Amino acid sequence: MPKLIIDNLEIEVPEGTRVIEAAEKLGIYIPRFCFHHALGAVGACRVCAVKVLEGAVEGVQMSCMIDAQDGMKVSTTDPEAADFRRSVIEWLMLNHPHDCPVCDEGGHCLLQDLTVAGGHSIRRYEGGKRTYTDQYLGPLVQHEMNRCIQCYRCVRFYREYSGYNDLGVTGIAGRVYFGRLREGVLESPFAGNLIDICPTGVFTDKPSRYTGRRWDFERTPGVCIHCSLGCRTTVSARYRQVGRMEGRFSQRVNGDFICDRGRYGFYYADRPGRPRSGRISGQTVSVDQAVYEARDRLQRITEEHGPQAVGVIGSGRSSLQTQSAMVHLCRTTGWQGPVFRNTRITGAAADTAACALNPENAVSMRELETADAILAVGADPVNEAPVLALAMRQAQRAGAQITAIDPRPLEWPFDFEHLACRAEEIGEALASAAERLSDSRRPVVICGTEITDAGIVLQAADLVAGLRGSGKTAGLFCTLPQANSFGAALLDECNACAADLAARVEAGQIRALAVIESDLWHDFPDRPQLEKALEKLDLLVSVDFLDTPLFEKADIGIPSLTVFEAGGIYVNQEGRAQQVRPAHTGGLPITVTGAGDHPPRTFAPNVPGRDMPAAWVTAFCLAGQAPPETDAQMTAWMRYNFAVLSDLARMDADGVRLFAGGKTPIAHEATMPEKPEQCLELLLAAAVFGGEPMSDYSQCLRELAGLPAVWMDRADADRHGIAAGDRVGLGFENGEVSFVVRISDHMAPGVLVVYRHPDIDWQPRAGDTRYNIREDRIRRIEKA
Repeated sequence: MPKLIIDNLEIEVPEGTRVIEAAEKLGIYIPRFCFHHALGAVGACRVCAVKVLEGAVEGVQMSCMIDAQDGMKVSTTDPEAADFRRSVIEWLMLNHPHDCPVCDEGGHCLLQDLTVAGGHSIRRYEGGKRTYTDQYLGPLVQHEMNRCIQCYRCVRFYREYSGYNDLGVTGIAGRVYFGRLREGVLESPFAGNLIDICPTGVFTDKPSRYTGRRWDFERTPGVCIHCSLGCRTTVSARYRQVGRMEGRFSQRVNGDFICDRGRYGFYYADRPGRPRSGRISGQTVSVDQAVYEARDRLQRITEEHGPQAVGVIGSGRSSLQTQSAMVHLCRTTGWQGPVFRNTRITGAAADTAACALNPENAVSMRELETADAILAVGADPVNEAPVLALAMRQAQRAGAQITAIDPRPLEWPFDFEHLACRAEEIGEALASAAERLSDSRRPVVICGTEITDAGIVLQAADLVAGLRGSGKTAGLFCTLPQANSFGAALLDECNACAADLAARVEAGQIRALAVIESDLWHDFPDRPQLEKALEKLDLLVSVDFLDTPLFEKADIGIPSLTVFEAGGIYVNQEGRAQQVRPAHTGGLPITVTGAGDHPPRTFAPNVPGRDMPAAWVTAFCLAGQAPPETDAQMTAWMRYNFAVLSDLARMDADGVRLFAGGKTPIAHEATMPEKPEQCLELLLAAAVFGGEPMSDYSQCLRELAGLPAVWMDRADADRHGIAAGDRVGLGFENGEVSFVVRISDHMAPGVLVVYRHPDIDWQPRAGDTRYNIREDRIRRIEKA
């Protein structure tokens, strides 16, 4: 390894390390604009100049463009290098609009920092400034091209790293322009990263514009809970309200970047209609009164009809604290549950995926980037777990061959081979595709759990085991339905799902339900069955931070805290438990207390609206027990009461991996139904925008969801006389739903695909993520 001296400090670095990176290891920061460790070097900005005193090439050099060499001596403070950097700053500022007071980048602007550090304060050039016309780039990113310094970071991330092509560079020399050929909404679901990666204020956060400077915010490390990946974030809060979300670097999980759903999905936390007080029979009461009333009425039903007359339903979006408290609640009272799965097939697949992972075969996204072959089985990363698509993109750029087995019209930002087959044919296709991994050394099998069943997951796990047995460093990567589905699988002790409890309600076996942070109205596949079950209940208790229809229908409603107020532990799809600290103290934002004006000029010892408890605290209260008083005590309680969580004691900044340790998956009904003759298979699939309950509350993301659409294979569309853009009606037992038709040449025949959409309020009877629809129930309503 080469050994060199930088500013009289000696360091030894791996071969191929750039001088700018070697200096960082010594704690020496060399100015830069274009260099970014995730994107590499291009030498465009020229501000990283250093003086090479001894080496193969001496003199002023760009530190991002030269490799560290043995015996090299480098000075970052040499007067010639410092003067060169000052000159670079001056010419970059020639055309800058000097609008720092109204620029959202002000306060964390790299150009601002280096201009001050370089001592530049007077514009000596007296000529006019070059100006540009800004573009509309959609509801997420604000464009201010006059601030550009031509570092090329934006197009390198957008085109090279993320793989989308609708934003690029045009012009030449002093008229270089970064934008679209025609203004319009950016196509990439990672466009928000332009805001983080731009060193000036060309791309800024449009929804949070003018909400505060960097120093105005409480900035807290966070974890995204809008899919199962658990990407690291930085949460910026002000006045008891989340104002902005940014990506946070994680060597183990997401690297530098996050998706736009994770960046802008937080608006549910401060929605005006969010539950903030208790409700009893539609009347507003204090939170304590609602909790005590729920506890007493549930206890009376238990005494009159037995503990099996009460059921508890949770979900995979709750923290590990809430899930473990719910299990403890049912253990203590004898109530049925808790169930964390809404449907049998998807629930069984998710349980099986969590149980199939172990320390040998589990891989992280960062490890997946080093794979030389990837086989994706029933998984659509862009829509189900978007940042996974970025990791696959980096593997493909490094030479990995990627194959997908899936019936859907996959649109991924990299080259891949698509084996389009119907859902019931995935197992057969997987068996025949296994040989594609035979020549690889580091293969990874990605398995989805939304349109597959438990048998497919086991088949994928067996394939990985066989590859490892042949000497390959093979890995298994499973996408799960929700942020803490893995935690739910670790704790699940109930051989049932929400559909089973609904059936028991209909049969009169269950008379009361406590639904904790679960949106049955959104997730339950059979709405008529759900409505019948709710009508038969003697008592429905809903504990949630979302103003769902279920919360409105509940006899007793109890508000809970969001992850930004309560924190929590979430276990991502690789089994990595990550601690989230509260981002602010909670309570009513001043935008609510002041109703858009100055907040009330009154003083009190309490924070308005701070009396809401975390859901796990409510679960203890429903059990008639005092909850642990602190987060540390709660974590210790979990380790003591659940052997599978004992490794939480080893949690550090990177989290800690938890595994099921040989646990047998819950035996749900796990087989997909066969498709009858004269039917098309309808798949209800995840969508990157519009298909996840919490981010559905973000208006800026709803604008990106588009119109509800059904995708058809071209041959099927031709057979029905349907063209792209036509409006069709699909007839179900509970009514007809209309969609705009999209046609694909790259999806399985005999399949219809509908991506979840906030404006589609339907659940087909006897559904799940698959439903068989008779061909005579497809009706064209309107031609394009």
